Amino acid sequence: MDRRDWLKGAASAALASGLPIAATGAARAVEPLGRVRPGDIAWPAESVWAELKAAVGGRLVTPMSMTAACEVDPKSAACAALYKDLGNPFYIGDQAGGTQVSGWLDAWRPAPSARAVAARSTADVVAAVNFARRHNLRLVVKGGGHSYQGTSNAPDSLLVWTRAMNDIVVHDDTVSIGAGAIWVDVYDAVTTQAGRYVQGGGCATVGVAGLIQSGGFGSFSKRYGLAAASLVGAEVVTADGVVREVSAAHEPELLWALKGGGGGSFGVVTRLTLQTHALAEAAGGFNGSIKAVSDEAFHRLVRAFVDLYAERLCNPHWGESVRIGRTNQLGLNMVFQGLSSAEAKAAWKPLFDFVAAHRKDYIVEGPRAGTQPMRQWWNFAALRGAHLPYMVYDPRPGAPAQHAWWSGDSEQVGAFLTGYDSLWLPAAGLAPGARQGLADALFAASRHATVELHFNKGLAGASAEAIAAARDTATNPAVLDAFALAIIASGGPPAYPGFPQPNLAAGRESAPRVAAATAVLRPLAPAGGSYVSESDYFNKDWRMAFWGGNYRRLRAVKDRYDPAGLFTVHHGVGSEDWSADGFTRLTA
Repeated sequence: MDRRDWLKGAASAALASGLPIAATGAARAVEPLGRVRPGDIAWPAESVWAELKAAVGGRLVTPMSMTAACEVDPKSAACAALYKDLGNPFYIGDQAGGTQVSGWLDAWRPAPSARAVAARSTADVVAAVNFARRHNLRLVVKGGGHSYQGTSNAPDSLLVWTRAMNDIVVHDDTVSIGAGAIWVDVYDAVTTQAGRYVQGGGCATVGVAGLIQSGGFGSFSKRYGLAAASLVGAEVVTADGVVREVSAAHEPELLWALKGGGGGSFGVVTRLTLQTHALAEAAGGFNGSIKAVSDEAFHRLVRAFVDLYAERLCNPHWGESVRIGRTNQLGLNMVFQGLSSAEAKAAWKPLFDFVAAHRKDYIVEGPRAGTQPMRQWWNFAALRGAHLPYMVYDPRPGAPAQHAWWSGDSEQVGAFLTGYDSLWLPAAGLAPGARQGLADALFAASRHATVELHFNKGLAGASAEAIAAARDTATNPAVLDAFALAIIASGGPPAYPGFPQPNLAAGRESAPRVAAATAVLRPLAPAGGSYVSESDYFNKDWRMAFWGGNYRRLRAVKDRYDPAGLFTVHHGVGSEDWSADGFTRLTA
């Protein structure tokens, strides 16, 4: 028997026995072997790939670069058509080689896998996992493809592509969802059609499985809680090729790890079951901007806003974000539920009274507030053809009627990132004696780069029920006492091969500004942590930043279910054992 086959057999036996693999000889015997690449003598022959293709019903494909037509002939009609398609996140998600952002400066660029299994069933996933393990291949998993860190993107790999596993079945108070589903379809089924609420992402085209495994926040998290906290069950294919039905009663540690422990690290999730909730009667938006005519006036405005948020907005009704801009503009992009338009405007009255009392110092746009029945919040199909400025529809023939995205998310489509960081800001900063220090830091940070405060990505002010449920997830516990996630980022237009390339020198100038702004805020939360899905690619303290004290427990789950590191992603649990490209094992 081949030694590697013996090791895999021993690992499977340990899993079947229920013993932690780390306690067996199999884990200690793993050698620092490298993954096989195309051209290596051990790379599977075409006849072997043909066997996998037959096992998955012909659904083995060779992914192509999304921009292949432009790489061949930038002046061709096909290339011209591609320019339009690459602004459509639904089109990008439908490509085996597609990524929703076009890379990160000095970090990663899109590169199609060598082969992909376009899975339509759990059996397809099992076949792909077993093939990768037996042939020592680099394995990656992709559903929605929205990873800023490029975790579903790896050249020379075998891709498990779950996009077609997108069935949705609504039950009384739960919903079962295929791993490849995206949130716009889940909202349509659960909210528009069934009149219930499921906690998902604010961006309609994000994949369900990836968001849940990253923790996940929606616009109304302060009422409904962390998306991962709603996970009550899942079907998972682990590294040994075993299909596991996990729940609180069966393999609860694996379920816990899937609730925020990071996607692509513990297995391939093929189906999720999420708790649903009763809908609020109405939901609405509150938008506008206030621009100060001087730095001093803007500093005072930031302090006035901090007071307003602490006293009137840090509660389950409010979510989404404000922008504290380098140009001395406070941008308001908030949502609310459980309030009337009049009640929402009344909550903001002290801030606009302050502005009115200093009229010469500020230029005001808005505010605009409106509500609608919450059941209609994602009823995008009903609005198709209305040409609303805040909605963009998939224009392709035959596209589902509900397939649309918020226009504010368009800047993310194909974006090339040059800098990015996030930091959870603790609620202690909202105490009366601490607000001036918070306002000073926010103003000072905004001198370097625009700071976005995402209030729905911190749970301070949330219901006790939402906080208790989030406590039982793998997400960094810092989120429980954070009033907001501060996000500071820089980037530019798409940087796909065959297209005009970004100004790399300008990108390298903007990245230090992001770091400088983050450094100003960090003393407010020296151990505040960072959200794994929206974070610095180069974070050296990523284990503590993403998971805090939960990392040791997550590593134990990893060692039990994937001791050989078949599932390896950038800054994922256990990735410290591997080289940056995931091909060379660094530790025995």
